[in-house]
Amino acid sequence: MNLIRRQVLVNDRLCPFCGLKDEEAEHLFFNCSCTLPLWWESLSWTNITIALPINPRDHFLQHTLGAAGVRNLTRWKCWWVSLTWLIWNHKNKIVFQNHTFNGSRLLDDVVLVLWSWIKSMEKDFAVHFNQWFSNLKEAFTS
Repeated sequence: MNLIRRQVLVNDRLCPFCGLKDEEAEHLFFNCSCTLPLWWESLSWTNITIALPINPRDHFLQHTLGAAGVRNLTRWKCWWVSLTWLIWNHKNKIVFQNHTFNGSRLLDDVVLVLWSWIKSMEKDFAVHFNQWFSNLKEAFTS
């Protein structure tokens, strides 16, 4: 939609995930029927039940509210960034390489990216990926 506002010719203005609404950032990242369950899944790791805002800034701020302590807050911020970034990458693969939407694969990729970021940021982080992946609740609440 930003390209259309700038008068750039766009063949398809619909969301490449669901094909039902215009591809606005708010829809693509936070309100699409394909991406919204990814956010719900991550909130289930902390047993948080909230209504997620559509506005990107408010969504980011609210998504980090449940984090207790600096380490967990940093992890939640990194989670939010990695999920939005990989949603964007996934969208580009669909648009430019004719891939199909795969929410499970996308979520697996986000967990791997986050694990690698945390491994490089936290000096005392020595959790093997398999252990990290199998116990995400603990990764965000301990």
